[in-house]
This record gives sequence, structure tokens and C-alpha cells, in this order.
Amino acid sequence: MYNSSSITEFLLLAFADRWELQLLHFWLFLGIYLAALLGNGLIITAIACDHHLHTPMYFFLLNLSLLDLGSISTTLPKAMANALWDSRDISYLGCAAQVFFFLFLITAEFSLLTIMAYDRYIAICQPLHYGTLLGSRACVHMAAAAWSTALLNSLLHTANTFSLPLCQGNVVNQFFCEIPQILKLSCSDSDLRKFGLLLVSICVAFGCFVLIMLSYVLILRVVLRIPSEQGRHKAFSMCLPHLIVVSLFISTGMFAYLKPPSMSFPSLDLAMAVLYSVMPPAVNPLIYSIRNQEIKDALKKLIQSVVCQQE
Repeated sequence: MYNSSSITEFLLLAFADRWELQLLHFWLFLGIYLAALLGNGLIITAIACDHHLHTPMYFFLLNLSLLDLGSISTTLPKAMANALWDSRDISYLGCAAQVFFFLFLITAEFSLLTIMAYDRYIAICQPLHYGTLLGSRACVHMAAAAWSTALLNSLLHTANTFSLPLCQGNVVNQFFCEIPQILKLSCSDSDLRKFGLLLVSICVAFGCFVLIMLSYVLILRVVLRIPSEQGRHKAFSMCLPHLIVVSLFISTGMFAYLKPPSMSFPSLDLAMAVLYSVMPPAVNPLIYSIRNQEIKDALKKLIQSVVCQQE
């Protein structure tokens, strides 16, 4: 029998049993991590350096890239270190910190995606009021609200999770400290508190989901009324990258956290965790840059200026 006071570390799930395969996973995730750093770093730099991109849409995109950098840096470096050194341990405080920062960044990202849907709604459905409704002060306030909500949510969940008595060992069946896996280690008499945590998460996620869907229903109604095909194409091209990012984020996250216990297998849980925690930060910059000519132009100017300075 374990108790919370006797646990000083947790054991994470290894990607493979053989060290050679562990090393292969290390190089694979190192490539993904470097791609995420490069892609998000370029978007942040391009938006910060090009004054043409100092608009509400790109301000929110900059915040999204910052959150992507933070979320992937919370989980992947520790997993890569464990794979490289063929170890599985993470300290109790390190696990708590990982839970707090990952939940904080993921919640803030979902909240920000909701705000970005509202931004697209105003830009397409009420373009004449765009500058009034989404001024610089309003954008800062909305971004601050997203970060503050995420902070409160992560504090609540982290405090509740690590105050639960743990009596089912210290083996976390995931490559990072994930709340559902830690809850499996808690005692059976804490079911009410587990339900409370789940209810809060569902309320926050469902509220954001409803607002995103409502925004795009209203956008679709307006877009279908646009007489010119070119106008409809332009409107859809503005929304498509955001829709792809939202769909990837929501589908993988909902399946990982809301799937029935009968579908919980270590390999499936691991695959879903990689999909919702690792892949979005790596592919988001690609999705936004491919479909966005202004980002492409800003990146070209940035690269050309760097080359000219070196010459």
C-alpha cells in the first residue's frame, strides 16, 4: 500500500522496452520538437517584426504560438530525456509542476481558439465594427481573460488532484503526468472529488466548444449569402486554418479524456496523448503559414533581411 506522503517520485510510461527503440523515439521526438520550436518561433518573430501584422488576428496568433511553445516544452523534453537515458522517473514536485503548466497552457489555448473564432465572426459578419469591437485594449483584455481563466482552472485541478490520497502505487501509464492517469492511483473513496474535477473540465470545454460552433454557424450563414465566388473563397480561406486547428485540438482531446474506460489501453492512450499534446504545436505553424499569404510575405522579408545582414 502507498500513501501520498510516502511517494517522492512517479514512474512514467516508457515508449518501448528496448533501448534501441527508445533511442529511435528520442530522435523522432527531437525532430518534432525542433520543428515546433522553429515554426512557432518564426511566426512569433514575423508578427513581432512586421508592423503590417500588428492586427487583432495576428495578435491572437502570436499568443497561440507562445502557448504552443510552452505546452510542447512542458512534456516533450522530459520524455526525450527519459528515452535517451533509459529511465522513467519524475519527481513528485516535477510531476505536479508538469500537470499545472500543461493544463494551464492547454486551457489557455482552448480559450484563445474561442476568442479567435469570435475574431473571425466579427471580421466576416460585422466588418464595419471590427476596429471598434476589437481595438487594441479589447484584444489585450480578451487575451488576459484567457490566460487568467487558464490559471484559475489549472490551480484548481492541480491542487485537487495532488491533495487526493494515492494508494494505488506510483506508476503513471503515460509519457507525461496526465491528470486522468494520476486519478487512477487515488483511493476509491475519492470518487466524488474526481466527479467534481470532471464536471468543471466538461463545463469549461463545453462552453468554449459551443461558442466556437455558434461563431461558425453565424459565419457560414453570412458566407453563403455572398454573391461572388471570389468573396466566398476569401471568407473560407480566412476561417479554414482556424477550423483545422480547432478540429484537431478538440477531436483528439475529447477522445483522450472522454472515451469510456473499456477503450482505455496503454498503447491507445499513448497515441492519443501524442496526438493532442505533441502534434498540434508542431503542425499549427504549418497550417497557418500555408494558407496565409501575409505570413508567407512576412517570413520572406524576415529571411531576406537576415541574409542581407550576413552579407
